[in-house]
Amino acid sequence: MAHIIVVGNEKGGAGKSTVSMHVATSLARMGHRVGALDLDLRQRTFARYIENRATFCKHHEIDLPTPEYHDLPEVDRASLAEGENSYDRRLSIAVAALEKHCDFILIDCPGSHTRLSQVAHSLADTLITPMNDSYVDFDLLAHVDGETNKIIGPSVYSEMVWNARQLRSQAGLKPVDWVVVRNRMGAQNMHNKKKIGEALDDLAKRIGFRVSSGFGERVIFRELFPRGLTLLDLKDIGIKGQMNISNVTARQELRELVKGLKLPGVVVLF
Repeated sequence: MAHIIVVGNEKGGAGKSTVSMHVATSLARMGHRVGALDLDLRQRTFARYIENRATFCKHHEIDLPTPEYHDLPEVDRASLAEGENSYDRRLSIAVAALEKHCDFILIDCPGSHTRLSQVAHSLADTLITPMNDSYVDFDLLAHVDGETNKIIGPSVYSEMVWNARQLRSQAGLKPVDWVVVRNRMGAQNMHNKKKIGEALDDLAKRIGFRVSSGFGERVIFRELFPRGLTLLDLKDIGIKGQMNISNVTARQELRELVKGLKLPGVVVLF
């Protein structure tokens, strides 16, 4: 059975698709067979990223390690059982098609609460939740007292993850490994970073997730998307000036992120 990695956060702008693409291509570079699904059927940022990669490779006549992407198939509503949700069937068919030959399936969820996202979270063996270092993002995980900064209780997204965990338990599946990734971190405002870090560590003990570091806020990620490239591609394609100190540091951040996921059978070699 393929190990299913779900990248989810109900708030947009946290860098989900960037994390998804870098994790998926990193695994592919290490020789793993990786499938990919994008459940944001409207924006399709992750899907577009992979399409851009295919276009770049074709134009430059090169072959870069790339996950196998599938769109969700359409289904005939007449074929659905009474009470069956069409989105459930579409996701089930897509996952089944990939898990026959993939070691990992990475599913990128939309930045909103949808039926597809709910179901995907219940399928996750590893759940990655990127979040920016702000109380706006933290509010999706837990409510905080504005005067004391003490955690009052879990918020909407944490409750959805809890429900997904319950469904997995009822189905006899192993518990999800939930990793909250501090992403798009700026170089300044150290006091805020410290406060968010302390709050995350406190919440992690309460509701059961691990905290990992992600990427800093860097211009390079905006430049990579149109070409479908990732940090690990820069040396291969020989673009002069791209391997500056900032990008080397970002590459190290990627290494630490993939290593911190502790995925089965993965030895980080880059």
